[in-house]
Amino acid sequence: MAHILAVDDDNEVLDTLGRVLRHENHEVSLASSAAIALEILQRGIPDLMILDVIMPEMDGVTLCRRLRRDARFMALPILFLTARGSTEDIVTGLEAGADDYIVKPFELPELRARISAVLRRGTRDKRSDMVLEMDGLRLDSDTYRVSVEDETIQLTSTEHRLLRYLMEHPNQALSPSHLLQAVWEYPPNTGDPDLVRAHVRNLRAKLERSAQRRYIRTIHGVGYMIST
Repeated sequence: MAHILAVDDDNEVLDTLGRVLRHENHEVSLASSAAIALEILQRGIPDLMILDVIMPEMDGVTLCRRLRRDARFMALPILFLTARGSTEDIVTGLEAGADDYIVKPFELPELRARISAVLRRGTRDKRSDMVLEMDGLRLDSDTYRVSVEDETIQLTSTEHRLLRYLMEHPNQALSPSHLLQAVWEYPPNTGDPDLVRAHVRNLRAKLERSAQRRYIRTIHGVGYMIST
């Protein structure tokens, strides 16, 4: 059983989420605003937050950015629930630090499958105690931190999984579809390649802050690779 925090200003959606999640035997906290969600988060960190994007006062993207600036919430999986399904809107959410997204209106089986995948990934991450090192990178899977030369950088849980997978498979060109299966645990031919592209951009922004730093290569027509 996992503790899931659902945040949405639409009471009908919130009630549906609560009913579905409790039926799956999860512990559920419901918040109708970002302010209420922040109060709940101060009492404890859930295993997953499902977050609406369009909300009054503080929208989901702003809340996500705020949480990602706080080290306590860097590893919190955040699944965006959004009515804005354009590539630009989705990329904006992912660049704010979300791990994944579902576009409204959503199908309940898809929602259940996404939640199960996120929770499985979280369980796998907690079991890992590996430290990987290569070419100036040192990735600590206990803290989700990567050391680059003399700088230590905090990663989100998804950034950590993606970088770890790339480091575990050096000199291999990995396609977005392959990474969606291996890192996000999606079935074949599902998932959006923009999910991978956005997280690669996020990793590059954190790791490659100077012209001398070039770790993740784009192999045009194929995908991405870390080479030794």
